[in-house]
Amino acid sequence: MVAEKRLISHLYQSKEDGKWIIQSNEEHQKGVAKMAASFAKRFKLPSWGYVLGLLHDKGKERAAFQQYIRKVNGLPTDDKKHYDDHTHAFVGGILANDLMGEDIFNLLVNPIISHHTGLHDYVKAEDILQEKQLPEEISKDNLNIDIPLLFKEFLESPFSKSKVDRKHFHHLSRMLFSCLVDADWLDTEKFMDLESWRKRRCSSTIADLLPKLEAYLQKLQLNAVDTEVNRIRRKVQEQCSKTSLGEKGFYSLTVPTGGGKTLSSILWAMKHAANHNMNRIIIAIPYTSIIVQTAGLLKEIFGEENVLEHHSNFNSDDIKNEEVREKAKLATENWDYPIVVTTNVQLFESMFSNKSFVCRKLHNIVNSVIILDEVQMLPTDFLQPIVDAMVAYQKMFEVSILFTTASQPVLCGLIEGVNPKVGFKGIEHIMEIVPIEFALHDKLRRVRLEIDNIGKTYDEIAAMVSEHDKVLCIVNTREDAKKLYDRLPDEGVKIHLSRMMCPAHISETICKIKALLKDEAYPVVRVIATQLVEAGVDIDFPVVFRQEAGLDSVLQAAGRCNREGKNRIGHTFVFSLSAEKRIPFGSMAAANNARLNLPTDNDWFAPSTMEKYFKQLYCRKATFDKKDMKHYLYKLDELCFETASKEFRLIDDDGMNVIVNWENSMELVETLKKSGCTYPLMKQLAKFTVGVHRSDFSQLVKYGAVEEILEGIYVLLDREQYDSVTGLSLDNHWMEEILMI
Repeated sequence: MVAEKRLISHLYQSKEDGKWIIQSNEEHQKGVAKMAASFAKRFKLPSWGYVLGLLHDKGKERAAFQQYIRKVNGLPTDDKKHYDDHTHAFVGGILANDLMGEDIFNLLVNPIISHHTGLHDYVKAEDILQEKQLPEEISKDNLNIDIPLLFKEFLESPFSKSKVDRKHFHHLSRMLFSCLVDADWLDTEKFMDLESWRKRRCSSTIADLLPKLEAYLQKLQLNAVDTEVNRIRRKVQEQCSKTSLGEKGFYSLTVPTGGGKTLSSILWAMKHAANHNMNRIIIAIPYTSIIVQTAGLLKEIFGEENVLEHHSNFNSDDIKNEEVREKAKLATENWDYPIVVTTNVQLFESMFSNKSFVCRKLHNIVNSVIILDEVQMLPTDFLQPIVDAMVAYQKMFEVSILFTTASQPVLCGLIEGVNPKVGFKGIEHIMEIVPIEFALHDKLRRVRLEIDNIGKTYDEIAAMVSEHDKVLCIVNTREDAKKLYDRLPDEGVKIHLSRMMCPAHISETICKIKALLKDEAYPVVRVIATQLVEAGVDIDFPVVFRQEAGLDSVLQAAGRCNREGKNRIGHTFVFSLSAEKRIPFGSMAAANNARLNLPTDNDWFAPSTMEKYFKQLYCRKATFDKKDMKHYLYKLDELCFETASKEFRLIDDDGMNVIVNWENSMELVETLKKSGCTYPLMKQLAKFTVGVHRSDFSQLVKYGAVEEILEGIYVLLDREQYDSVTGLSLDNHWMEEILMI
């Protein structure tokens, strides 16, 4: 029994003696206040974090809540009154609003009333305050809130300065919200699950890890052959070391394929972070295939215990060391790790989310280095809010951002679409690390690019590809990949790669390709692939074919050609399938047309040509803000956090995922049927899923090829519908067999 009458925030029953262990509401609020203040101190608003923590659970002092928490735990209560509502978050919001007025509504009030539900749209938040009244048992006395200090702190912070645009303030609201919700969860965990709380954090700092990188690079140089390429790589690294001493801001590293971009960017980031006493390095990458490759390298250098992978295809259960595994699982919640490798989607959707469990990590982005790898892949339909977010995080939260690619997009100055109304102001200044006089595109030139815009048929392209023994052909769609693959002759080894294959199948196939290319026993290796191999996949063919696309995609494809410089010159051919009426569509059409509008005598590999290409691409855009984020978030008194969060989706979720029969997937399905959904199990099954359009999914259902085993979870029952070479088939093989008979 609980003899004492302290106001309860949390409680649990001891396994040893059955006694109830209580965390009082005062203890919890002060614990959260102290922690939230330490988080907010990183962006010079500690008192604001403290007030958020102090008021967020003030509503737990309600008699209704105290009665509720006792009843659900089977404890006695002297209060005989019946309460219809035991919610508590609104109380702190009312107190904050009464104490400081509407000026701080989205900095204190909305985060407090939303700390369980997620940040509300302003209309909903205002309605909550109008509908609710301060319960009579809640006292405004003895809050010990120094209101003059709050305003003084704000006036002395970067946020009151004229250089910070008011349109960025929604990020400040979300950042304060992040400080509160992470502190709330952590303080609760410390009381309820001390063992997990102790497993958190990684003791290593960036300064601790830098010598590991320097030792790794020194060892590479000692073992490296003295070639022109290796001399260039060393020169790029020297330049990265030199410029890392620069002030916090925006930087770019434009290095052609083979120039050692990945290691050079890490070296710059580590030294820049160490020099400025920054907290962590966050590497955001567009494709999971590149993430796996990059994370593997970083773990080799820094140790698995210092690198956190956070993306859909990573399963922390694959980590063998139990302690490291548990730390990694916990760190995915708030990114409290020195090095984080994640996706563009995870990073930017978090910056625009309203959800408490998603926003937890945001305060750990403060005072960090962000590397955006393959930055040309940023979706142009969302370019305005993404660029604005990066500017906000740099100015307001002391972040440095490094753009790395061989195909640097235009992000500076005025970015204009089809008319001035769709233009927006880009980044004021980006410092390029590699001077133009280095002329890396000339010194690392290992490929001749030939473009033929005359339409060809599948048969003609298959014949051209078949003239070469080791060749990669990249096309725009899964359908094109299948049709070209089927037309290749059955000689040597021919391989198909597309998203009709599950991630585990794709990874296995890429490893197979790399092995075959090194094995002289296989003189003929022909691969037909979609653009999933275009960026970051470390494969090397003497000849590459690329279906017509934007210049950035073409050059990425060329990066898979003569990558290691084994041949004097490699050959990349750009072709059109317009004779088959297979022409680019949507955003791919705009990118292709931008390339076609450039003069044919351009040096396609020159950075100046890439700049012209992106300007051509942008001038074809009708919007850089597809979901109108500026309408929802840029009006200071009309912030719509919830609506914006729902709308800001970098990948349209119009497809359906199907679990296919590959490796041990069916064993996992049986476990799922018996035990139900668990997070680790669904992460394992993610490796065996294929995403298809809803119309194609309907066809599979019509064939009777899929079964819904749990709500929203579908399995491909028919083993014949998944081919060991080409993956999921959308054809009705039963009908084909009947027709053959």
